Amino acid sequence: MGVDPDPRLRSLAVEVADLPAVAVGRPVDVPVAVLHANRIVASSPVARAAGVTIGLRRREAQSRCPTLELHPADGNRDARAFEPALRSIEELAPRVEVVRPGRCVVPTRGPSRYHGGDRALADLVLGRVRSALGPAAVVGVGVADGPRAAQVLAVESLRHHSPVVAPPGATAVHLAPLPVRVLGSVVADVDRPAGSDGSLPDLLRRLGVRTLGHLAALPAPDVSARFGVAGRLAHQVSTGCETVPADVVDPPLDLAVASELDPPVDRVDRVAFTAKVLADEFTARLGGRGLACTRVLVVVETVDGERFERLWRHEGRLTASAVAQRVRWQLDGWCRSHRPSGSPSGSGDRGDSSDSGDRPDAGVCRIELVPDQIVPDAGRQLGFWGGSDEVATSALRALARIQGQLGVESVLVPEWRGGRAPAEQIQLVPLEGVDLDARADRPSAPWPGAIPSPAPARIWPSPRPVELVDAGGGPVRVSGRGELSGVPHRCRIDGADWVRVGSWAGPWCSDERWWDATAHRRRARLQLVLSTGVGDVAHLVALESGSWWLEATYD
Repeated sequence: MGVDPDPRLRSLAVEVADLPAVAVGRPVDVPVAVLHANRIVASSPVARAAGVTIGLRRREAQSRCPTLELHPADGNRDARAFEPALRSIEELAPRVEVVRPGRCVVPTRGPSRYHGGDRALADLVLGRVRSALGPAAVVGVGVADGPRAAQVLAVESLRHHSPVVAPPGATAVHLAPLPVRVLGSVVADVDRPAGSDGSLPDLLRRLGVRTLGHLAALPAPDVSARFGVAGRLAHQVSTGCETVPADVVDPPLDLAVASELDPPVDRVDRVAFTAKVLADEFTARLGGRGLACTRVLVVVETVDGERFERLWRHEGRLTASAVAQRVRWQLDGWCRSHRPSGSPSGSGDRGDSSDSGDRPDAGVCRIELVPDQIVPDAGRQLGFWGGSDEVATSALRALARIQGQLGVESVLVPEWRGGRAPAEQIQLVPLEGVDLDARADRPSAPWPGAIPSPAPARIWPSPRPVELVDAGGGPVRVSGRGELSGVPHRCRIDGADWVRVGSWAGPWCSDERWWDATAHRRRARLQLVLSTGVGDVAHLVALESGSWWLEATYD
């Protein structure tokens, strides 16, 4: 461990395209997509052929492919699916640095000599990973002078369906024609350039720097002065001159933290809870010395003497939540590799103790976190509004402890999803599926037919029947062009007494899932202010299939 004395970082990177869709485990001919925050984050080849691309919203994706299967994003499921590929790579190279499920980096100095060169090693790795993940996986392999450049070439090799190998000293030539947007995957976790409102690739494009060749032609000191750490790393990638950062220092031995579990624990969620507490101590110890970790070794031991080590790499800085998340990924992958052949994957029942996939072969008795590469922590400049503080950090730790005691699915937090109805706009999701350190803003894309702000205070779990009539006693209807048959005059909710309508607004009409004859819904909504004996009360009512229903009530 520690700093590699050789400044040349000849590396091989592996990239699995749309691993979350592969991890679902559906047949190759079934269109599958994975959703996070109501947007597509991965899709299968059959779904992509139907026009389902990354970034689409749920309804747009379903309109392009009505038979599309949608699954929620699950990092633990992805880690379990990627574990066989990692083990197959470890048979060829002893040191594998995992960036995230679906991407890893291997130093090639020794393995390439043993296996007959970079090209031979790349072909071996490609064949092993394809065999481990099955025919549904699209795998890319890149070799270059530097781990980040290798990751860029691995993504590029997905288009060629064969490894892309840049000879030593020729990395800049291979990267020169590529657009600067490819840097987004290798500098996204690094601090944003000072004074910018977007990512580094977006800023470079606005300034006229279109390709990596254009970026490499700029003077390195000027790029570093203008764009900071992210700019310096991006320039090193484009020039093929990645070396061990000058500010990397050997980690002191006393920065490693360990926890003895007595009695031993045989549930992944319980071990993950201990890992979260240990990660807090780990980052606090680093922060006390003004340091940040970019590469960490996670060691797990069982009472049977098994020892499972994995090296996790991060392009920016590993926070406590990021470390705990990687420990959970490692544990899930380990259980997946120990599951007997033919047993269920258990990806849908993460908290079920009866699922063998959530249990190691023996109880875990020790967890250790060892910093493998540390750098001085530049800190973060927080704004006047937003950002984390001591109160928010304490709240996150408390939620993590509750989750560890009660289970992964026990702690739910609200997340903006978008939609027309109030009940659709916010959904409760598990704590680990949301980055609570990030500011949660409403989706910026428009929703035709959505109810304007403010949102109602109470959403009824089951709609209540409503009768709405005009001044002549006739029922109020809404035409296909969004026109009311009469002015709302009186209203009765759930068979109660008739109440006069003081004022109203709307209608807001929506025609949802028009392409699906079974799920097609046409609805029109009105806001009503009812004049009761104790004051005015505002409600949101919806008309569907000729009947009015009470959806929500305003405070």
